[in-house]
Amino acid sequence: MTTTKTPRELAETYFTAWEAGDFETLRGVLAEDVDFVGTLGKASGVEEALAGLKGLGQVLEKIDVKVRVAEGDEAITWFDLHTSVAPPTPTANWMHVRDGKVARIRVTFDPRDLLAGFEKQN
Repeated sequence: MTTTKTPRELAETYFTAWEAGDFETLRGVLAEDVDFVGTLGKASGVEEALAGLKGLGQVLEKIDVKVRVAEGDEAITWFDLHTSVAPPTPTANWMHVRDGKVARIRVTFDPRDLLAGFEKQN
């Protein structure tokens, strides 16, 4: 028997898997046609979304979730994004769930410190 996860559970799985670098689990919560729009770029489809998460995952150290709110098919997670290239970055992530998978993601944060950190790396 398969149980469908709630939007809150999908968001928890998404962030736990991303922080752990577990991209197979992450793939399992994303819809094939997931649509991602964030401060640093856009991705259409699961492969592009995973590529973007893997890219940022190279400098990801920790995701410090402050609060998660879920209502209906939506979940919003407010967290501090800890990376090796910038101070913690306060971040908001909104997800829309369709048919038991994350179908739409919107992310916003102030990218200046991260961009400066990436510049120093190159």
